[in-house]
Amino acid sequence: MFDGLVAFGHSLASFATPMSLGLILASSLVGVIIGALPGLTATMGVALMTTLTIKMPSAQALLVLICTYVGAIYGGSRSAILLNIPGTPASAAACLDGHALAKQGLAGRAMGIATSGSVLGTLTGMFFLALFTPVLGDLALKFGAYEFFWLALFGVVIAGTLTGGDPLKGWIAGVIGILCASVGQEAVYAHDRFTFGSRDLAGGFNLVPALVGAFGFAELLMAARERALPVKVNPFDSVIPRLADVARYWKTIVRSGLIGTFMGILPGVGEDVAAWSSYAAAKRASKEPEKFGKGSIDGLMAAETGDNACVPGAIIPVLTLGIPGSAPAAVLMAAMLIHGVRPGPMIMTEAPTFVYDVVAMMMYATLGILLYGLTLTNVLIKVLMVPKPVIVPIIFVLCVVGSFAIASRLFDVWVMLGFGVVGYTLRRLDYPVAPLVLGMVLGDLMEKGLRRGLVLSDGSLGPFFTRPISAVLWITIVVVVLLKFDVVRGLFRRRPRPAA
Repeated sequence: MFDGLVAFGHSLASFATPMSLGLILASSLVGVIIGALPGLTATMGVALMTTLTIKMPSAQALLVLICTYVGAIYGGSRSAILLNIPGTPASAAACLDGHALAKQGLAGRAMGIATSGSVLGTLTGMFFLALFTPVLGDLALKFGAYEFFWLALFGVVIAGTLTGGDPLKGWIAGVIGILCASVGQEAVYAHDRFTFGSRDLAGGFNLVPALVGAFGFAELLMAARERALPVKVNPFDSVIPRLADVARYWKTIVRSGLIGTFMGILPGVGEDVAAWSSYAAAKRASKEPEKFGKGSIDGLMAAETGDNACVPGAIIPVLTLGIPGSAPAAVLMAAMLIHGVRPGPMIMTEAPTFVYDVVAMMMYATLGILLYGLTLTNVLIKVLMVPKPVIVPIIFVLCVVGSFAIASRLFDVWVMLGFGVVGYTLRRLDYPVAPLVLGMVLGDLMEKGLRRGLVLSDGSLGPFFTRPISAVLWITIVVVVLLKFDVVRGLFRRRPRPAA
């Protein structure tokens, strides 16, 4: 414990340089602006910033990305409260009570509640990030090829189950992502798969352009399709958080912080599910549930605490297992690999101080959103007034330039455009995109686990089902899938007693 505190102190000191502090302020502001602008998501922001930080030193690049990630999740509450438009999917739950408070003339107080909830939620998740990552890293060393196969499959199944209304659509999207991950030369014999004679396809799809397309270009297509409505901002009072609100709803903060962190650890679930889960839990525990949706401070605090606690929670499985907990975390994991950091079970052995570097980055990002939440609300509101026809072309240029800059290949631009059309089509058909992304990230891990396991077992499938951890994982997967069928759920429902 003491060694961890010392390492965390060294990490904080290492980023306390003028250059790093300038990057923290700039990237946190960029993140808040991206989150506040309706239609621009945290995943899109992290993906675009990944393409712009390719040439930076790894520590500074990851600092920029984490600050952008935290800032974007927080920034969505600005437009949610003032415009009743969620800046990011994670801030949709904040619209219910945040905008209701704004219509009552309490927009400033609502933004203060959102700021305090976001800061405390991030700090809660950050605490568990520092506490659990070394422990889970040691546990992950017991995972072999068999366990990683099932773990990757579990991530796709859970993401498909929890990120959309219809789990079947989520699973289909996950399978599409796995198939996309198999395009190119396979790892053992370099045999071409699904390349159709194309030399560019032989290298497979670069993950970052695919993510920029699926979340960036697809969002632009959705924004271009929707009619721009005139922006009307509600007047607001002081945005300084009130200590009385924090003290009164401390149980909500603790509960939502725990729920958000747990939802972040689950592969592919994301901040929006964390926000809604925290909101639902707060409503069930409240003595005044009838106020929820009509201006409940408790509901707004729960939503903003839950989605921000999910951010450090989603990084925990990235560092310990190499499995992202959310779509933005998947982009962050890709950036780590690009910058020479190999997340996974060996992280505590190969780079034991890196975990505390990430915690320190999260701390500085939290201070960044607190600063901007208290001082720059008036400036950020002017950003919301920028017309959509001005924003969309600028973001499109960044998508194209960023995709090309990674490897200076025009093919990556076509990958971005192609996945943008795929992402747009999935959205139009009500298919979740997060399982698609997670399938692409985990497809390689799943294939390697299967092939290595078969080599180690001399072609036998037995160890995949008989090893203790593997057995727990595959049984969990079967139970999760079966419980989504009405016939199976009906067996566990309590039947009413017949009338006497």
